[in-house]
Amino acid sequence: MKVKLVVLFLASVTISVSAQSNRWQQRVKYQMNVDFDAVKHQYKGTQKLTYTNNSPDTLTKVFYHLYLNAFQPGSQMDVRSRTISDPDSRVKDRISKLSPSEIGYERITSLKHNGKAVTYKEVGTILEVTLNEKILPGTQHTFDLEFDAQVPVQIRRTGRDNSEGIDYSMAQWYPKMCEYDYEGWHANPYIAREFYGVWGDFDVKLTLDAAYVVAATGYLQNPDKIGHGYSKKEVKHKAGDKLTWHFIAPEVHDFMWAADRGYQHDVMKVDDNLDMHFFYQTDTLASVWKEMEPLAVRCFKIMNEKFGRYPYKQYSVVQGGDGGMEYPMATLITGRLNLPALISVTVHESIHSWFQGLLGTNESKYSWMDEGFTTYAQNLVMAELFPSKSDPQRSTTQSYINLVKSGLEEPLTTHADHYNTNRAYSVASYSKGAVFLNQLGYIIGKGKLESGMKRYFNEWKFKHPNPTDLKRIMEKESGLELDWYWEDFVGTTKTIDYGIKEAVANGSNTDIVLERKGQMPMPLDVVVSYKDGTQENFYIPLEMMRCEKSENLYTKTTLLSDWGWTYPEYSFSIERNLADIQRIVIDPSQRMADVNAENNSYPSMTKGSPRLKAEKVR
Repeated sequence: MKVKLVVLFLASVTISVSAQSNRWQQRVKYQMNVDFDAVKHQYKGTQKLTYTNNSPDTLTKVFYHLYLNAFQPGSQMDVRSRTISDPDSRVKDRISKLSPSEIGYERITSLKHNGKAVTYKEVGTILEVTLNEKILPGTQHTFDLEFDAQVPVQIRRTGRDNSEGIDYSMAQWYPKMCEYDYEGWHANPYIAREFYGVWGDFDVKLTLDAAYVVAATGYLQNPDKIGHGYSKKEVKHKAGDKLTWHFIAPEVHDFMWAADRGYQHDVMKVDDNLDMHFFYQTDTLASVWKEMEPLAVRCFKIMNEKFGRYPYKQYSVVQGGDGGMEYPMATLITGRLNLPALISVTVHESIHSWFQGLLGTNESKYSWMDEGFTTYAQNLVMAELFPSKSDPQRSTTQSYINLVKSGLEEPLTTHADHYNTNRAYSVASYSKGAVFLNQLGYIIGKGKLESGMKRYFNEWKFKHPNPTDLKRIMEKESGLELDWYWEDFVGTTKTIDYGIKEAVANGSNTDIVLERKGQMPMPLDVVVSYKDGTQENFYIPLEMMRCEKSENLYTKTTLLSDWGWTYPEYSFSIERNLADIQRIVIDPSQRMADVNAENNSYPSMTKGSPRLKAEKVR
């Protein structure tokens, strides 16, 4: 009997570990038919949603996002924009001034669960649905929904008739089931920040005037009936005719489309398994788009090599106005830009395909894991496209330091919608998130960061990873314990500030005293350059790491004893005369985000520089 109990216990542990590493995901399958009226800017749609409950929980309610309802006077997005101290210049008070024909809305006219009508209530941008029949674990259910909608004048991301003259940018346009995961429902109101969605398959038919060219998530199923650059076959359409565009998108968590009567449609190959589509107005810097296209192709090649293979066979870059915004298999970007700006926004938004489109982290809670990691990778890609001697990550580090000095910084654990200022959100999510990865490379070594990011992508794509999932990957890859880094740099606003307190001649040796002035501890590279042209790195691990990084940036590295984080000072001795030393620098790679660089080197001409002392009295 005891043997059997032990076997059962071991089996349960194995199942638990397996379940943790292969976290369950809910599953959706959308079938949508939409009839679009371009005169009224309105459309009617039917939606059949097949929902699979892969969770261990019984569901008695479900929730849908109704994003377009945010574009109405008095909405939470409107009020937030009018009350925050630094509103988005694209929004400000514009929503409050929309007329009834300019607002956006989604109105549910019918909703059935497994063929039976259910009770539902529209609460701003969320539809609350009370079920008559429970959704038990492991069961599959269908929801049949009918809805009417109106496209708002473009304020943010979605809408019509934007400043660049694009007819329709259709993002967040359909009733979308909210995500339910190991933390429960995520039925957050739409305030204009980030998104989180359920993995699934989309089968979408869009019927609209034949004069429009449509770009969308997914693969067009009827190109020979459409033409417009989707097939070699020329298709002539009569004025007033309507076309039905049929798209299928497998294994994505959202569906975007755009339509314009003036789109030019180009196609370029990345390789035999991936085509890139480009949609832009021919009267808006068409020559610049032509220059951008091969650079965008190179971006995908670089990302495939450095971070992991993009698994779909298509990606579309679509002129949509309003900056840039990523969606599965496509992006909407501003089109009227010079080449450096155009390729920069294209690179950034397309790289989201890895961190938002495929990893699908809850970016509302962890926007730094999406925007920040995308910014980090963007900096690397842009440095390859436009080689420069400058550090590609330096500007993001400085942006973070500037925020710290402004006094506006908030922890990365802050929900994207809840930052007190737009600046705090933007710098935290984009800059500090990028700094997080760059600095992680300093802690565990550049090579381990690179291999860890590939492992992270390959093990967690399509699984909605959280910060701990990333931490465990990096710990396994590096052999270091990293709790302390996540706890302090993500969970607090503690800052890093190390200095060289003094360099003291001690006979034929030199004694160095370092000091930790900031609240956040770090391991240190202290690089000494000698007057004879040689150089040596004195590497001081942080005791809490329980190991040392593996990195060969310097010709010679001397491993010193660990530094316990509570000790404000640390001393070590160099077996060289002080007169032989040309310079001592803490982290010359500048990957560590030290907020005060003035005390990081010796000698220094700045006020309060480390002191050179005479030989110690024996």
